[in-house]
Amino acid sequence: MSRNALEICLKCYEIIVDNGSRIECDNVLCGRFCHRKCSTLSEDQLKVLDMVPNLKWKCDSCLGRLKTGSKMSQWLENALREHEKRLEILEQGLEKCSKLDNPAQTPPLCPFLPNTIGRKAVTITVVFVLLTTLLGIVLATTTNLFGKTLNQSKIGDVDDSRPNIPINSTIDLDNIGGGLILRFVERQQWLAQPPQKTVPDLQQPVKMVIVLPTNSDNCTTQAQCVFRVRLRQSFDIESVQEDDIVFNFLIGGDGNVYVGRGWDQVGAHMPGYNSKSLSLAYIGSFQTLKPSDKQLSVTRLLLAKGVKLGKLDPNYRLTAASKLEPSLTQYKADALYQSFGNWTHWS
Repeated sequence: MSRNALEICLKCYEIIVDNGSRIECDNVLCGRFCHRKCSTLSEDQLKVLDMVPNLKWKCDSCLGRLKTGSKMSQWLENALREHEKRLEILEQGLEKCSKLDNPAQTPPLCPFLPNTIGRKAVTITVVFVLLTTLLGIVLATTTNLFGKTLNQSKIGDVDDSRPNIPINSTIDLDNIGGGLILRFVERQQWLAQPPQKTVPDLQQPVKMVIVLPTNSDNCTTQAQCVFRVRLRQSFDIESVQEDDIVFNFLIGGDGNVYVGRGWDQVGAHMPGYNSKSLSLAYIGSFQTLKPSDKQLSVTRLLLAKGVKLGKLDPNYRLTAASKLEPSLTQYKADALYQSFGNWTHWS
């Protein structure tokens, strides 16, 4: 397409006057433009698109073939891996540059890096490394405080409201919660898109909690879990035609609780039971692999919190999705359900 040609928004069909308000399809064979406001992307998503170098936008026509199922997951996974590889190359180049032992000579800007990487990329990487170091210091300090708090309290026997945490246990620096405390990752933190329409309120206190798997890859860090949850919402809305992500809460392998529809809105996890139950979806597939200790610990804390807030009936029933619908293979997760066998409310 000629640079002098008029650029027409492929959504509203108006002329794009300001280059700063446009977004271009990354498909070389397409090359069409759209107003940023017409792209249906939220402000947070546009910011992520601007900040991450190898994440590009594709128009609806080009994305149509990648819109559902494993193809969309594969495309997003590949983009994330490319970004991680690029950061790894930059960090390795910076490490080699720092070891140059001849201060009299002024070497070129890190000769070990590919020629295509310029000064701006190196500057961004330096800032990224410094911020990561600062974050590590903050997390280490916070973790030490949590460890001292845990050591000051005596841990009792296992029940449905308190995890079995050994004294002097260590919290994973990758995650402040780590299953030892109840930590929610709110919708804005995992970049949730708004519901397609208003979701009905759930009548409380709820008397049934349904446990089920997401049937996706598992995750052990917040970054991985955020990716899984965001991908699941896109699948539920675009492929299943639901109004929002179908679960009330999602339990990650990192020990965090990811807020889906939350305590107060009716889920869409199981027809016939949605209006009278809360759903706890465990990120992963659990035919043979058991949920992590972090997932089970934070589940106890979440259930106790629900009772305390009046969201759950004190005599709630905790049950497996496969017990309610034995014929549906999507609810099969024997290793997951066996983990709750000795819990007080399990039936």
